[in-house]
Amino acid sequence: MTANRAAGWSDLPGASWEDLPLIRARLDAGADPNETEHSFERPLHAAAEFGSPEVVAELAGRVDDVDALCEGRTALWEAVFNDRPENARALVAAGADPWRSMMDGWSPGRLSLAGPTPGLFFPFPPGHAGLGEAEAAAVAEAGRLIGAFAAVEGDGFSLACVRGISAAEAARRLAAEPADEEELEEIMEDPFDEEALRFVAFTDVPGGCVVSQEYGYMASTPGVMSALSAGTVAYGMYSNPKSGNRGCVYRDGEDVESDTCGGSIDVSATDSAAEILLKYLYDGYPEAYCFAGAGLRPDDARAITDPDTILRLPERDYWA
Repeated sequence: MTANRAAGWSDLPGASWEDLPLIRARLDAGADPNETEHSFERPLHAAAEFGSPEVVAELAGRVDDVDALCEGRTALWEAVFNDRPENARALVAAGADPWRSMMDGWSPGRLSLAGPTPGLFFPFPPGHAGLGEAEAAAVAEAGRLIGAFAAVEGDGFSLACVRGISAAEAARRLAAEPADEEELEEIMEDPFDEEALRFVAFTDVPGGCVVSQEYGYMASTPGVMSALSAGTVAYGMYSNPKSGNRGCVYRDGEDVESDTCGGSIDVSATDSAAEILLKYLYDGYPEAYCFAGAGLRPDDARAITDPDTILRLPERDYWA
């Protein structure tokens, strides 16, 4: 190990934040407890998300401010968002404030009320807002929707969840045409063929519709997402078997957010309160996240596993 690495944080993978002797050695060698080499991360925030309570306590005892902000949130907020209650308790023991307002009104304490440990910071202090009626309903719906997609297995599929339009309207926007049974059977003998990629499924669900493809990426391509989202919003994803989930959000034909369905959904300090809650509730559940983001309320996963209608898209460049 070089002297530079011994006194810094740049080469530490996430799992290293659980290694108290290693972190303590880095600190003793001169690593700054307040800063990393990257402006978007602080050591205490990284430990709150990835580390052990012992490492969190060690760093919390050495930082200048246990409630220092990084990208709009404290380390305690990171611990709550990533469902690390023991790390949250270690931070509170070190003086972190659960009720400091941040992230468009989502203090760590208020955010915890929407998660699996709502009693984490009880007793609830006076003068702080709890969950509103709509927020409580969103929490209940998340549990139902995540359960509805629990049976979805495998990868390689794509989908586009579109708010407020029917499957028939989606087909019209994409100029999709019917295919006869014999043609479909022939095409689906090799669903990975380029010609087969032009066949996508359409399903009506409460709140809008879903365009999906069982064995390909077509449903979430820019050409499809842009056309479907005209005058509304569409949440798309491709479950890439090689590189993992890739998500996107389109509003009125424009790509407004990318990489939304990876291992952890990224939260920005510029997100609205509703968007922050959505990302917290569905972190790690990409299919349910797309449905919820578009405001769809399916009873089950049929739009992915057993869609209504398969139609053929016209030949064109869907990546343009």
